[in-house]
Amino acid sequence: MIMKAVVLGVICFAAIVTAASAEEAVRFDFESGDLQGWQIIEGQFDRIVSDRPTFHNHPDQAYNKQGKYYLSTVEQQPGQPSNDRMTGLVESPVFVLTGPEMSMLVGGGNFPGAYVALCTLDGKEVFQARGRQTETMYRITWQAPQLVGQKVFLRVADRETQGWGHVTLDDFTAQGHIDSQATRAHFAKLPHLASLKAAVEDLAETFPDQYVGYRDRLAQFETRMQQLEEAVAGGDEAATKQLLELVDQFEAFRREALIANPLVSGRPILYVVRRQYSSHYHAIDTLFHTDEFNPDREIMHSQLFEGGGAMKRIDFAQGGKVTTLIDVPEGIARDPDVYFDGTKIVFAMRRNVDEDYHIWEINVDGSGLRQLTSASGVSDFDPIYMPDDSIVFSSTREPKYNMCSRDIAANLFRMEADGANIHQITKNTLFENHSELMPDGRILYARWEYVDRNFGDAHGLWTVNPDGTNQAVYWGNNTAVPGAVFNAHVIPDTQRIVCVLGPHHDRLWGAMGIIDRRLGIDGRKPMLQTWPPEAIEAVRTGGPFDCDFHANSLKIKYEDPWPLSEKYFLVSRMIGDGEKTGIYLIDLFGNEILLYSEGPGCYDAMPIKPRPRPPVIPSRRNFEDGEGVFFVADVYEGTHMQGVERGTVKQLRVVESPEKRHWARGAWGGQGYTAPGMNWHSLENKRILGSVPVEADGSAHFVVPADTFVYFQLLDENGQMVQSMRSGTVVQSGERTGCVGCHDERRTAPVPIGEETPLALKRPPSRLQGWYGPPRLFGFTAEVQPVFDKHCVSCHDYGQEAGEILNLAPDRTITFNTAYNELWRKGYVGGVGAGPAEVQLPRSWGSHASKLMRVLRTPDFPGHEDVKLNKEEFDRIATWLDLNGVYYPTYACAYPESLSGRSPLDRTQLLRLEELTRVQLHLVYHNFNEGPRISFARPELSPCLAKFTDHNDANYQEALAIIQSAKEMLASRPRADMPGFTPCEKDRLREEKYAQRRQIEARNRQAIRRGEKVYDTP
Repeated sequence: MIMKAVVLGVICFAAIVTAASAEEAVRFDFESGDLQGWQIIEGQFDRIVSDRPTFHNHPDQAYNKQGKYYLSTVEQQPGQPSNDRMTGLVESPVFVLTGPEMSMLVGGGNFPGAYVALCTLDGKEVFQARGRQTETMYRITWQAPQLVGQKVFLRVADRETQGWGHVTLDDFTAQGHIDSQATRAHFAKLPHLASLKAAVEDLAETFPDQYVGYRDRLAQFETRMQQLEEAVAGGDEAATKQLLELVDQFEAFRREALIANPLVSGRPILYVVRRQYSSHYHAIDTLFHTDEFNPDREIMHSQLFEGGGAMKRIDFAQGGKVTTLIDVPEGIARDPDVYFDGTKIVFAMRRNVDEDYHIWEINVDGSGLRQLTSASGVSDFDPIYMPDDSIVFSSTREPKYNMCSRDIAANLFRMEADGANIHQITKNTLFENHSELMPDGRILYARWEYVDRNFGDAHGLWTVNPDGTNQAVYWGNNTAVPGAVFNAHVIPDTQRIVCVLGPHHDRLWGAMGIIDRRLGIDGRKPMLQTWPPEAIEAVRTGGPFDCDFHANSLKIKYEDPWPLSEKYFLVSRMIGDGEKTGIYLIDLFGNEILLYSEGPGCYDAMPIKPRPRPPVIPSRRNFEDGEGVFFVADVYEGTHMQGVERGTVKQLRVVESPEKRHWARGAWGGQGYTAPGMNWHSLENKRILGSVPVEADGSAHFVVPADTFVYFQLLDENGQMVQSMRSGTVVQSGERTGCVGCHDERRTAPVPIGEETPLALKRPPSRLQGWYGPPRLFGFTAEVQPVFDKHCVSCHDYGQEAGEILNLAPDRTITFNTAYNELWRKGYVGGVGAGPAEVQLPRSWGSHASKLMRVLRTPDFPGHEDVKLNKEEFDRIATWLDLNGVYYPTYACAYPESLSGRSPLDRTQLLRLEELTRVQLHLVYHNFNEGPRISFARPELSPCLAKFTDHNDANYQEALAIIQSAKEMLASRPRADMPGFTPCEKDRLREEKYAQRRQIEARNRQAIRRGEKVYDTP
């Protein structure tokens, strides 16, 4: 019978404490910061022992806990909200009561499934206590004279998921003592019995001739365990000792039974020994390039490199015998891939801090080591064998940088089996890694890109043919959380993949997940399972930006998963000793065991065995520096063209998003971080290549330059953007490729509109029609500002009444110019900026959503103050808005050391100017920007000088002189938004390196065309 709890006051509780002697006191106050011997019996909790100082609902009120820590089934990691969805059971050590009275603080919900209970050793609940639908914990006491001298324990049960479906507990006290042996027996269940039983059944059925005897042995354990549990509950002290011995024996049996899996013990396991890569900035920052500098830490990248590694094999059929294939005492061997017949391995290796990664090959017995790539100043990594014996790998051979930082970028390259004719097969602007050969011969890889996208969630999975054609999204391109997905592998005999759901920053680790793309190409629905289980709840499209949730919340992180079959997986996982990792075996039945670990950590585990060779996909490129052809079946097809009537779209515009070849120390903080400053919010520069007609049936057929990272925009009759891609694509020279339409659903065929051939295919492909001249990098001051100068600045200028409302003057400021700052800061642009991951609705951003266009109206109607723009003037402003309000045409800069990489005033001058004027100038972030404060064109009009009424004031004269010196500096060294701009010396050197690498690329392509072979020259 469950007895009701009695609530006592603080005075009565003080008497209880006094009555209990120190030797006979049981107290659970959690002040050690841990569970004090309690165990989670069922379910999963995040921060079960919490030190939250204030209430969630009333953060101004201190939590009425005792001391610092308390037990909570609702608390998550610091900074995270409470979570009533967590459920489970938590039980205390067993203790013997020597007095009848117990006391505790209890809070939370008042529901049947959320309570604290006192249980006898057979599990019966004698008392229950609950909260009162409040965060406040109330004092509860129990009187149990009938239990004095008996063994009991506490149980915290949380089986509720609605609001207030949780329990908080603190400061439990009772007269008695902990019974250690009884506690061990109480927690001595056969661990993971159901999971092991399911795996044993599966293995016995799958491998009947190889996996013998384990069913019977497991049944014997179950029978004996049941007998001993009954004896222990009946008070048999001897049975307690036997029970503990049986549990130890079972754990050894469990390990034996799982390792006996022929997928594990039937072949050697290859693995890499190394340290966890140093934490730099982005998760992909593992290269630590020899000739690159990290200005954030004022050191060379290579100084972050920590060598000391090896590549080894372990054979569990031989008792776990370990064989070293190659030892790299000062370097790292990484990224292995086993050849189809299981006889050799291709991998990346850096032998010491003074060289970069190159591609090597070795036999599985450690013989025959040979180097395949050797170019200096580049890093080659993540190699995989192709069906035709060529090798694809990631490389920095096209030197460029991630747009939101200063980190080196990488693309996919391909070479022949002996290292000949290395050539680039992808042209994405940021980073591509973790290639995987798919059963159909395509390549699955991780791709990070930006096109009008947020810096932390544009990192998904893509596919490409081995020749670089047919680039297509696979999963996660519009998924907000996780921020990145890495190391994907196709699960044998399925259409599912296993991968790491990781952070954008931190390391290449996170949760492990299984995705079935047939259920969707984004978000939660195709995510079948994750390790740990709770990680699946965070996967989503839309919602608050949270690119690094794994780095912040996962206590145990996973890396380098490898599918042994559709049910069994190898993975590197933290073992609970800092960042050290071991090789784990994980299955779909709930088993997760450490197979092997050695310092400093084990990675890249995979079996050494023959595997099927996928078909060879014939090449569709010609290796010329030519063109390719795109075909769009129907621009109106797709869920994100809803509401757009047929006939609306008249043209398709092709825009290039060029690579970033330069960086600066200074940076601008918009929605993303750019070094140097580029735009108010977005991260890219743009080049309009031209437009082509869209036929009445929505089809388009057109030529695009090869090897160019482009995206498409749909334009209406006024040339305004209706919808825009926020991702890029590339066509190879000689390739003909196409898509269904402007859509987000890529798993189904288009709905046929009619039986006729699309109109655009009835004619040759369209040539791109230029935008007011030849293609060029788009810059605000060159393309848009002249329109404002002609029509607006006479009123909207410094010192003018209209200028107080909106200043459209061309005067350059610290980072941008006056008009650009004003338009963005005051909300006139309507751009998506570094926009969210999810696909946007038609006309939801750009010129159709712009306040500026509402003021100017259209070319056919009088605009603001009777301003009438001609067609070109209107088009220039609308196009700028539809290009997401970009500013600088190039990442190259003249003042790389300045605060934003764009200012002619150095840091010392700006800080002095700030001191003189008392105006904030040095914070180069959009959310701290208070508007244009300096005019370099007209120093005397600089708003930061407005407070000076006496122009003879020495401070005014000094401040004016500083700004005038900047004007003179710009006249002699124009910056990138001015005519006559010349990049700084470092940028010129980077451009020379880029040109040299492109020349090598052209040489290699020429050799392929001629049927010749050329190799790297170190």
